[in-house]
Amino acid sequence: MIASVRGEVLEIALDHTVIEAAGVGYRLNATPSTLATLARGEETRLYTAMIVREDSMTLFGFADTEARDLFGLLQTVSGVGPRLAMAVLAVLEPEALRKALAESNVAALTRVPGIGKRGAERMVVELRDKVNLVPVQAGPPGSAIPAVAPVRDQVVEALTGLSFPLKQAEQAVDSVLAEQPAADTSTALRAALSLLGKNR
Repeated sequence: MIASVRGEVLEIALDHTVIEAAGVGYRLNATPSTLATLARGEETRLYTAMIVREDSMTLFGFADTEARDLFGLLQTVSGVGPRLAMAVLAVLEPEALRKALAESNVAALTRVPGIGKRGAERMVVELRDKVNLVPVQAGPPGSAIPAVAPVRDQVVEALTGLSFPLKQAEQAVDSVLAEQPAADTSTALRAALSLLGKNR
């Protein structure tokens, strides 16, 4: 099990980063908030979760152990896999997720694409008491990295990577950027995910 990766940031995309450690480049899927703490060419450490399937081995990277532990906890709920757990953490920061579960805020959880009312209720029932067992930890300070490609293109690409139809993704991103023209990729992706979650 790979628990963390430390090394130089080679690449930052909208949904993943590549970090070179001991001469090997590791691709780590990550949320926009985690990617915003990274800078290309600088050394960083990300805590990781490794998901092994018959046809793939995937690393997921997190700025702190709290987010990683919540990622694992989310997957204990029936019907929640790694992709959906990442979507939850992309829409809800760890603190917001804890609050939503503690207050049985189903509406907040259904903002996540792929989670309906029944799934959100199941999540509350199964995790409400367990979520407080995950230690709270602040992540390292960081600032957003300017996007190389236009924000719209990057966010649309990330949404289609999450299995949303291209046309639906484009409409959601255009709607978000019309309201928030100065939004960075992280903010735009989160808002688009929230919008798509409401429209399901």
